[in-house]
Amino acid sequence: MQKRNKMKVGLVFLAAIVAFSSFGWAQTTTQLQDSVAMAVEQEAKEEAPKKKQKTPVYYGGGVGLTFTSSYTRISVEPLIAYKLSPALSVGGRLMYEYVKDKRFSESLNSHNYGLSAFSRYRLVPQLYAHAEFAAINFQQYLTLNTSDRVWVPFLYLGGGYSQQIAPGTWAYAQVVFDVLNDGNSPYKRWAPFWSVGVNVGF
Repeated sequence: MQKRNKMKVGLVFLAAIVAFSSFGWAQTTTQLQDSVAMAVEQEAKEEAPKKKQKTPVYYGGGVGLTFTSSYTRISVEPLIAYKLSPALSVGGRLMYEYVKDKRFSESLNSHNYGLSAFSRYRLVPQLYAHAEFAAINFQQYLTLNTSDRVWVPFLYLGGGYSQQIAPGTWAYAQVVFDVLNDGNSPYKRWAPFWSVGVNVGF
């Protein structure tokens, strides 16, 4: 009888050891699986290409061209701007232009420069409205042989069409009209100002 009791106790003890070992093995296996999964996930994150964060700043510029039989205007206009929202942006622009006027007995050549502040609002992805205040320093001829320089204000209103040509890069064509028509302006009243260019990030 004592022998049987000892055998029972031994069997119970052995069963307890086996159960505890199985539980420990299962727990160890689960921990190992979790560690492997975390390592694979971390490696995938490191290998995945990092998405470029969109910057609210865009830059670029354009050229302006006016050609007639008696008048030529070529301008270069770099710009930089900041997006206040996906649709609205504000910025600044520098301007340089060369003008050749053949409406006189001798051709008049002038070099003009200026700066401006502008705002653009996207109506739809391709079309935008444009408002801009500019001050340009002109070389104005008093006679064929004498000239003076004068600052002229402009308030341009108009819009443009833009088309994406590469990721983050847009080509645009724009037309604006000067609504101030200052008396010192060398341009005809309500003459259209055309420009084309490229913006990065616009």
